[in-house]
Amino acid sequence: MVKIGIIGFGVHGRNVIGNHIWNRRVPGAEITAICDTNPDKLAWVQENHPNVKTFATAEALLASKTCDAIVVATPHYDHPTLAIQAMEANHHILIEKPAGVYTKAVRAMNEKAAQSDVVFAIMYNQRTNPIYRKMHDMVQGGELGEIKRFSWLITDWYRPQAYYDSGGWRATWKGEGGGVLINQCPHNLDLWQWIVGMPKRITSFVHEGKWHNIEVEDDVTAYAEYENGATGVFITSTADCPGNNRFEVLGDKGRLVCEKGKLIHTKLAMGEREFNATNKEMFASPKAETYEVECPGEYPDHVGVLNAFVAKINGEGELVARGEEGIHGLTISNAIHLSSWLGKTVELPLDEGLFEAELKKRWK
Repeated sequence: MVKIGIIGFGVHGRNVIGNHIWNRRVPGAEITAICDTNPDKLAWVQENHPNVKTFATAEALLASKTCDAIVVATPHYDHPTLAIQAMEANHHILIEKPAGVYTKAVRAMNEKAAQSDVVFAIMYNQRTNPIYRKMHDMVQGGELGEIKRFSWLITDWYRPQAYYDSGGWRATWKGEGGGVLINQCPHNLDLWQWIVGMPKRITSFVHEGKWHNIEVEDDVTAYAEYENGATGVFITSTADCPGNNRFEVLGDKGRLVCEKGKLIHTKLAMGEREFNATNKEMFASPKAETYEVECPGEYPDHVGVLNAFVAKINGEGELVARGEEGIHGLTISNAIHLSSWLGKTVELPLDEGLFEAELKKRWK
């Protein structure tokens, strides 16, 4: 059994991590310690799970040697710091998304991981979705040919003002580090780069407090450019109702559309570039076949990430996502913010120091 400690016993720490393990959905793990700064949460643990040790500080938990592995489910800024502390104490580590708020801190975490022998994972549970796994395999496997364009309209993140009013740290630059990009969209940004790859430059329009009484972004449109000339558009908001979730990837050999729980493939009989070079008819186009792609397999979600984490600690299988991979989606997020703040296109690799400085200007 892998002994697990949870740092941060809020919604994710309790409902996503704790309940799955206590309900025996992760048979190779047991919770032996929980840390939170709220004494009421620790009192609940002591009453309902008296065998679990409780701690008011992460330092005390790590020093207790009651755990083999740590799950970090705290506010975003703390993820890199706590992960580094866990690694230094020789604990395996699983961090909630996002990896952090700015990539400079996440890079330090990754550098520490490179010097450590512990298992390091991130909770990218959307990678266990059979549809996204299939998209990844098809795009990265070359079934669409060279990518020309993608678009993702992901606006089914509706949040009313009451959501933002529920906590003083919410939707603040100093407390949360951003809005829809850092809170709702880390999974989408990860899937973007996992499926289509990292862009070369980003131009964006980020609207802060456009639809809500908040200081951070709630409406985003980003335009991405790739080394090969491919382009992409990413649109998200927490104010669209009804919202939509439509992810389209177009390549030389066809198109994939993910929408409403289905994956639709339009396959060209001949690649568009070859057809364009050889065709002699003025209004002709390549023949195409459209069909729904079968996406076999279960969708284990958070449980899948937890079970893979525990198995890897025991020397079996592979992680759903290595912790080091969290920097990629965060790089896109940081670039989107920085482009809008500066009013110009941002090149990747990102100027991490500039982003950190611009972010901290917005702390109140």
